[in-house]
Amino acid sequence: MSKSSQIFYIAAFFFCASCVAYTAKDNEPLNSQATPVLRAHAHNDYQHRRPLLDALDNGFCSVEADVFLVNDALLVAHFLIFVRPNRTLESLYLEPLRKRTQQYNGKIYPDAERFYLWIEIKSDAEKTYAVLRNVLEQYADILTRYEHGVEIPGAVTVILTGKAGLGLIQNESVRYACIDGRLSALNSDVSADLIPVVSLNWRSEFSGFTGTLTSAEREKLAEQVRKAHERGRKLRYWNTPDHEKFWKILLDAEVDFINTDRLESLRIFLEKSDMRSRRSRSVQTP
Repeated sequence: MSKSSQIFYIAAFFFCASCVAYTAKDNEPLNSQATPVLRAHAHNDYQHRRPLLDALDNGFCSVEADVFLVNDALLVAHFLIFVRPNRTLESLYLEPLRKRTQQYNGKIYPDAERFYLWIEIKSDAEKTYAVLRNVLEQYADILTRYEHGVEIPGAVTVILTGKAGLGLIQNESVRYACIDGRLSALNSDVSADLIPVVSLNWRSEFSGFTGTLTSAEREKLAEQVRKAHERGRKLRYWNTPDHEKFWKILLDAEVDFINTDRLESLRIFLEKSDMRSRRSRSVQTP
């Protein structure tokens, strides 16, 4: 067996072990008073021992779940080999989110208006979305929906990514999701209610991974942020380094979502950064 194959099967073993370790007693957040951390995005959130709940405990307002359509069920996993019948999009995400809104008067956090659920479609896009739309319709009471181009805000905004394309949703008179755009969306006139976020592969756009960028790269980053914001879109990078020096680059550039697999570390970093910013503003105020 090759070394890469060994690594894959070891990862599979530990992932399956974590699924077994997750029990009914783990289905409640431990920190119900978590302060919302608006720019924190839980990349591949389902790989944590307590999907969604660990993110909620750390105040995250954005989480990502990958789904495969298997026998008409939307199963959450990074690879098809990892799907388990009990790990559905509804059981891990939609039901707990609905329960959360019942606790907090229609919100996920008492002090934050928006919560983003990213759903990455990893199986056939049209077949998967046909099932997904029916599922989302059952949660219309908690979801942001769009009726004839008019946004009706809900506690949870669903963003489709992965194999999802604009063609899946753009002709719906009533829809329960939007999609993320690619590089072309920075210059596109497609409305922000259809494409509210642009997601870019960091490694395709930049070379910096140590916490430093060239002056040209900093200018390019600033330009991408500017273009996204001019069109009313947010910006997220994926395939990114996951350490403080890099997070600071994104924070300083006003990138809207910061990807991480290190939930607690990013929360602490953003909370400290926010405290420094508030202290700085108070000093500057006459």
